Amino acid sequence: MIKIEKLNMSYRKTHVLKDIDLNFSKSQITVLMGPNGSGKSTLLKSILGLVIPQSGMIKVNGLNIKNDFCYRKYIGYMPQIANYPPNLKVLELFKIVKDIRNGHTATDEELTESFKLYEIHDKYFGQLSGGYRQRVTAAIAFLFDPEIIILDEPTSSLDPVSTEIIKLKILKSRNAGKSIILSTHIVSEADELADRIIYLLDGRILIDKNVMEFRNGSGESLGKKLTKILQVKL
Repeated sequence: MIKIEKLNMSYRKTHVLKDIDLNFSKSQITVLMGPNGSGKSTLLKSILGLVIPQSGMIKVNGLNIKNDFCYRKYIGYMPQIANYPPNLKVLELFKIVKDIRNGHTATDEELTESFKLYEIHDKYFGQLSGGYRQRVTAAIAFLFDPEIIILDEPTSSLDPVSTEIIKLKILKSRNAGKSIILSTHIVSEADELADRIIYLLDGRILIDKNVMEFRNGSGESLGKKLTKILQVKL
């Protein structure tokens, strides 16, 4: 679904992504991990076309993203921090998003219902708490039943119940054949969700493993296994 070859990205003198080669397949939850500044968000934004790498290639469903912006119709995106206009009501925001996707008939409003967003339709986005902003953003990411779902720290501001709701939705989407890519600092979350783990450090891929292969039958938690490997590699 997504193919990345020799991707390089720099901000001024900082080399953020260094010769990244990756493939993302359907029916898989890929978890990106790594310290702040490791390149996780830049990698996700490169796939979305929000930043333009200096070199390399990204293809989504066979489309080179440099040549055809229409690839974005396959993707649902949840940023770490939502920056929708604060003077828009929640209902207006959903209407605008649907108008932008004019002609897209298939919608998935399961999260809208589960999060009870109809109760805040008349509130302005700028009035919402961080948790409610996350819920709105999550609902929009899944709204058009996308084949690829990119989630940047999706549970960072959510309460425990909302966190469980979105985790269940992620698993359900994977089982429906979608490709899920999410970044997180929460090891227990990765342990629960990941089919594959990618660990970035200083813009390079340090670890790229299927989770079962990564654990190697040890029965250890993902956190313990990750710590042992990083102590050897670093």
